[in-house]
Amino acid sequence: MHFATIAGKINLKILGGKIMKKYSSYSKFFLSMMAVFLISAFTVQAQKLGYVDTDYILKNIPEYQDAQTQLDDLSKQWQQEIEDKYAKVDQLYKAYQTDAVLLPEDMKHQREDEIVKAEKEVKDLQKTRFGPEGDLFKKRQELVKPIQEKIFNAIEDIATKKNYAFIFDKASGPVIMYVQAKLDISDEVLEQIGGIMGVREKDNKDDGKAKGNKDK
Repeated sequence: MHFATIAGKINLKILGGKIMKKYSSYSKFFLSMMAVFLISAFTVQAQKLGYVDTDYILKNIPEYQDAQTQLDDLSKQWQQEIEDKYAKVDQLYKAYQTDAVLLPEDMKHQREDEIVKAEKEVKDLQKTRFGPEGDLFKKRQELVKPIQEKIFNAIEDIATKKNYAFIFDKASGPVIMYVQAKLDISDEVLEQIGGIMGVREKDNKDDGKAKGNKDK
């Protein structure tokens, strides 16, 4: 029987890194999709533009940081669980290789079936934990989506009240080569959601803001 699938099993540490990279970029993608084109009823000449930095906003929301910590801990726990099960599959395979020359054919088939079954169970668990609709994805939806919705509602409210035609996301939206700092409404978004959830003491913005202030 060919056991190449066992010998070439996935390096879970690398996989885990890719998974976390994928899920850590999920919030950027989600927020850029909701925050980019809020169209007003003005003419093109009268359109008012603004932008937010969702990385900066999320960094200043403790609830999001707590959620990310929970997700990281769960991912490590489940990754270790899968690594342990793969180790057991490997032990079964090595024991089979040692005993194979002494086993009758029916026992060989029985041991082979046991290995294949054990490996399938681990792969199924891996999919259940880290698949596109897996446990980690669902947990992220549970913890992070409400925060994202509050941020979007704050952006939408500010845009409506102040007649912004477009709000761009500096963190993950269309590439912005240069912006005036006076167009950045990230702090307004933090103030807007401050009554709903606590925010950290806001960080100093990057040099781009200082540069932008010269243009005020």
